[in-house]
Amino acid sequence: MIVAAGLGLFDFPFSGARAFWRWVDLCESGGVDSLWQSDRLVGAQPMLECMSTMAALAGATKRIKFGMNVASVGLRDPVLLARQCATIDMLSDGRLLPAFGIGSPHSADWKGTGTPTRGRGQRSDEALHIIAALWRGERVSFEGRFHRCEDAVIAPLPVQRTLPLWIGGSSEAAIARTARIGTGWMGGRETPEQAGRVVSAIQQAAAAAGRCVPEDHFGVGVYFRIGAADDAVVQAETDKLRARFPDRDPAGTIAAGDPGVILARLREYVAAGVTKFVLRPVACGDDDFIAQTRRYIEQVQPELGALAAFAPA
Repeated sequence: MIVAAGLGLFDFPFSGARAFWRWVDLCESGGVDSLWQSDRLVGAQPMLECMSTMAALAGATKRIKFGMNVASVGLRDPVLLARQCATIDMLSDGRLLPAFGIGSPHSADWKGTGTPTRGRGQRSDEALHIIAALWRGERVSFEGRFHRCEDAVIAPLPVQRTLPLWIGGSSEAAIARTARIGTGWMGGRETPEQAGRVVSAIQQAAAAAGRCVPEDHFGVGVYFRIGAADDAVVQAETDKLRARFPDRDPAGTIAAGDPGVILARLREYVAAGVTKFVLRPVACGDDDFIAQTRRYIEQVQPELGALAAFAPA
C-alpha cells in the first residue's frame, strides 16, 4: 500500500506564465509525486485547458507525473482525446495519469459548447469505450447514440501498455462506471466518511462484475493551508467553493492549520480506504502560493509514507 499525493490547480492562481513555471520547477525539484489540472472549457475566470497543460508539462519536466482532475469526456471527441493522451504519454515516457468524468451539470461548458446535458452519462460511457479500445491498439468501428467512428486506429500507442483510466464522480452511475471500466477512482471533495462509502461500493460492484480495482487506486481532492485556520484567504476560498459547487457544503472542505492538522485529515481518508490525494494549496498571490508549496514539500510530504499504517487491513 503506497500513499501518494500530488498538487493540483483548479483556476489559475498566478500572475502569469513565469510564476506558473517557477511553481512547476519547485514541484519537480522538490520530489512532488504529480501535478493535476482541473477542467473547464469556457469562463471568464483564468484557468488552463487541461489537455494543453498536460502537453506543456510533458515537455517542461523530466520526472514528475501529471493528470487531469478530471477531463470532461462528455464534452470532447473520444478519438481526438484518445490520440492526445497517447501522444502525451509517449512524449513524456509514460508519465500521464488520465482521469475522466462526465462533467459537472453546473458547468457553463455545456451551454458554451452547445452540448446538451441530457444523456451525458451515456455519451461518456460511449466515449470511454472508444478511448479504451484505441489505447489497446484495436481498430474501432462504433455506432452509438452519441458517437460514431469507422475503422479508427491510433499510433503510436501509449508507453504505458495499460494506460490508467481513472473515473471521477461519486454518483451511483459513476460508481458503476468505475467498477465496469475504470482502473481507479478519483473523488472530488468528499469527506472521509463519504469517500469510504464510495470505495466500498466500487469494490463490491467490481467484484460482482468479475473485476478488481486495486486497493491503492482510490483518491480524493483536498484543499489545504499550512497556517491559521481563520486566515482571510481560507474564508475567501470557502466562499468561492460555495459559489462554484452550490450542491455541496464547503464546511470541512479545507484542511487548515499546522502540518499535523493536514496529516491528521489525510490519515482519516487513508483509514477510509483512500491512499491517493490531489492537494490544492489555498493561497493568495505568487509568493504565498510558492510558500505554501514549499512548506508542504518540507513539512508534510516526508510524512506521507507513514500514513500507510492506517489503511484498512
